[in-house]
Amino acid sequence: MPPNTTASTGDKPGKSGRKKGRKARLIAFVLVLAVVGGVAYGAYWSISTVRASFPQTKGSLTLQGLSGPVDVKRDDYGIPQVYASSDEDLFMAQGYVQAQDRFYEMDVRRHMTSGRLSEMFGKSQVKNDAFLRTLGWDRVARQEYDKKLSASTKKYLQAYTKGVNAYLEGKDAADLSVEYAALGFTTDYRPAEWTPVDSVAWLKAMAWDLRGNMQDEIDRALMTSRLGPKQIADLYPDYPYSRNKAIVQEGQYGELSGTFEQDGGSGGGTGASTGTAGSTGSSGAGTSGAGTSGTGTSGTGSSGAALQSQLAGLYQVLDDVPTAVGVNGNGIGSNSWVVAGEHTITGKPLLANDPHLSPSLPSVWYQMGLHCRAVSDKCRYDVTGYTFAGMPGVVIGHNRDIAWGMTNSGVDVSDLYLEKLSGDGYLRDDKVVPFRTRQETIKVAGGEAKTIVVRQTEDGMPLLSDRDEELVTVGKKATVDTAAPDRADGYAIALKWTALEPGTTMDAVFAIDKAADWQDFRDAAALFDVPSQNLVYADTRNNIGYALPGRIPTRAKDDDGSVPAPGWNSKYDWTGYLEQDELPYEYNPERGYIVTANQAVVDPDKYPHTLTTDWGYGTRSQRITDLIKTKIDGGGKISTDDMRQMQMDSSSEIAKLLKPMLLKIDIGDKDVRQAQKLLEGWDYTQDADSAAAAYFNAVWRNILKLAFGTKLPKELRPEGQCLWVEPVDTTGPVDDDRKVRECGRRAADQAQPDGGDRWYEVVRNLVDDEKSDWWKAPASGTRPAATDRDSLFERAMIDARWELTAKLGKDLDSWSWGRLHRLFLKNQTLGTAGPGFVQYALNRGPWKLSGGEAAVNASGWNAAGGYNVMWVPSMRMVVNLADFDKSRWINLTGASGHAFSAHYTDQTGKWAKGELLPWSFAEQAVDKNTSDTLVLRP
Repeated sequence: MPPNTTASTGDKPGKSGRKKGRKARLIAFVLVLAVVGGVAYGAYWSISTVRASFPQTKGSLTLQGLSGPVDVKRDDYGIPQVYASSDEDLFMAQGYVQAQDRFYEMDVRRHMTSGRLSEMFGKSQVKNDAFLRTLGWDRVARQEYDKKLSASTKKYLQAYTKGVNAYLEGKDAADLSVEYAALGFTTDYRPAEWTPVDSVAWLKAMAWDLRGNMQDEIDRALMTSRLGPKQIADLYPDYPYSRNKAIVQEGQYGELSGTFEQDGGSGGGTGASTGTAGSTGSSGAGTSGAGTSGTGTSGTGSSGAALQSQLAGLYQVLDDVPTAVGVNGNGIGSNSWVVAGEHTITGKPLLANDPHLSPSLPSVWYQMGLHCRAVSDKCRYDVTGYTFAGMPGVVIGHNRDIAWGMTNSGVDVSDLYLEKLSGDGYLRDDKVVPFRTRQETIKVAGGEAKTIVVRQTEDGMPLLSDRDEELVTVGKKATVDTAAPDRADGYAIALKWTALEPGTTMDAVFAIDKAADWQDFRDAAALFDVPSQNLVYADTRNNIGYALPGRIPTRAKDDDGSVPAPGWNSKYDWTGYLEQDELPYEYNPERGYIVTANQAVVDPDKYPHTLTTDWGYGTRSQRITDLIKTKIDGGGKISTDDMRQMQMDSSSEIAKLLKPMLLKIDIGDKDVRQAQKLLEGWDYTQDADSAAAAYFNAVWRNILKLAFGTKLPKELRPEGQCLWVEPVDTTGPVDDDRKVRECGRRAADQAQPDGGDRWYEVVRNLVDDEKSDWWKAPASGTRPAATDRDSLFERAMIDARWELTAKLGKDLDSWSWGRLHRLFLKNQTLGTAGPGFVQYALNRGPWKLSGGEAAVNASGWNAAGGYNVMWVPSMRMVVNLADFDKSRWINLTGASGHAFSAHYTDQTGKWAKGELLPWSFAEQAVDKNTSDTLVLRP
């Protein structure tokens, strides 16, 4: 039965302006279709037919395969709550409803995970597809479905699939979403039926974006072309355990249970070891390959340059792969914390979560509730929260007994290996081993199919270097230490990653959704193998907890996973995986709260296993901890709104360090001095209307550029930043006429120095050494050379003043952080690369945002590339365990993926202001807030 085109779109009072804006975009879109496609085509794509893809939200529909009626109740924001009498009916309805709102998004996701984007978008995606086919996410997902997942999980996936396909039945692409109309200009693409593997494969995409320290491995190696080991160590400082506390402080692990004392820590564990592929060192900075010297060269001549080029090429391939939930493994962070009932006004726990991911339109998250009318063996779920369109169950949220949140753990679950090529094989312990190969055919919309060969090692590691023509060539010149085998036909780069092995994360989702207590939760978490996440827990019995699940590898004693390893030596193989009872956890710690925000999980002096050498540096986690402690130590109790306000805290921790120094500098230029005075009364808060925040962040950006950005190799600097530098193979200063011009090669949102809390720690460690070489910068134009810290700071203040004058005007009264720091929401396919009129129709923004990099309100920006927002709190929630109906939540965009729906971005304005929506759970509360009800009948 086709959707009812007269169904309510859920417009609410007070939204007339927004409604007019949607209508104007819609009319413009239809008119352009008429001009581009001809009058007849434009007539076909009338306003009413564009709206025909909107979901039916009232009345009733018949779905073949249901065993009983299902109610779908939507509130004023179009958020669905589904009520059924059996598990299969519940998940079938979930599939149907998600397809109503988000099928185009689901379709693009499955084409990404299976390496078939070219079938939708043509030849521009062939390179990405080749890389994704090499990784083989969908092949691993198929193995999971066939061999690893439980019978009940398969049953739920099959029910979900039936629901999606019930929605697709009898519909043309044009009936599904307006994006298919735009695709019709260039392709004859038609959506295929959904499969259970399509759902499972999405977990691989999520794991890819949260994979750990691969970028750090590459960056450390790339730095060796310009920096020596001591300099690289400066840029990868040790984690500050004494200042920024680890997550687990009183927790336990296995038979070694006991209290983790946090009285200073070791001060180690983040700086990676220096060494070559095949050796290790201890100076705190990782390199891959070749005899790094103090002069900043890697190896000699063309061979050292070749390794840099190979790794830079790999980075480019990684950077080009479409993101699933994050910024290609960089900048990924999240906040989640829980406060025990003894410290809350309700007497029961409060749990907050806001994952920081790249902004997308629609949001990566989909809000919904899944409710059995009566919980029993036949129907076991009563759960609500956030999930992914295309996947059954709830990923983050609460049920009737427990609540949980997630942050990325940052645990190192992937390693790069250099492989010594020899003919049709590779060297392994002095023997040549043949590659396992398979052919993949990539179909291309509007073009000829392309066949590629995927090579894997005997243990299944794919050769990433095969997917970049430059890598194939320069691999022949890669430099390694003297113990390495002769290069002959060259070296390749292979990937070892836990997500390339079949797992049980889909089982974990369903198990967590129905967990009733801490033990159920721990048992469910044990199934959550990839990606490894920090799981925060609370229950209605007044317990709180933390668990670190995941398939976490163990390595040889002299291999910490911080640098690419020599694949020809089996002693660098992974030695196994940590058992679940070896992983840290906490349960009801004496302090009465647990904070996770991507900081170190545990002090390495208190724990026998290496989890990673590349933690986040704990700036956000310590700020959250300080906010909680200030409230508690002052005798106060924490409320739901206190948790919300903590989520919106925009204090700049680096400003607290640098502002006093900046104010002491004697500035001669009156215009710059005027800007300097903005900092005098500033309280470090990065509000959108703050001129002081705008100026300080511009100063910070210029400090980083002058002190570090000009000294990094071109592979790390932003595109368009060109410098005259000494040739790589020189051992000292050279005359200007021997210098070469090098331009940055990295996308602005991925370049270094990005200004995150690693750079906070770098500057903190150097700031007292006023004569450090890092504070030296050459003259530029009328700007004098910087010779020490204060002269570099002065130069940064001058540069920042005139940068903002160019961007915001000379009048400081017109300056504001929000004018610089803007969020643009773009449709992740046609909104970034489609025709201009399509981008206008699909994209939204800008919004002027508060917050900043490494603030709790983490509206992240990259200091090397500019001020626009690169990642965001992708949703926010606060769960009240005393009364679930007093919980609050918000999404980045809205429930709908339809560009002209009232629910496309109807939550964004409130999200930007830090507001939260009511989150009903009990059926009576849901009914009170229901605006539309759709009954699905067998």
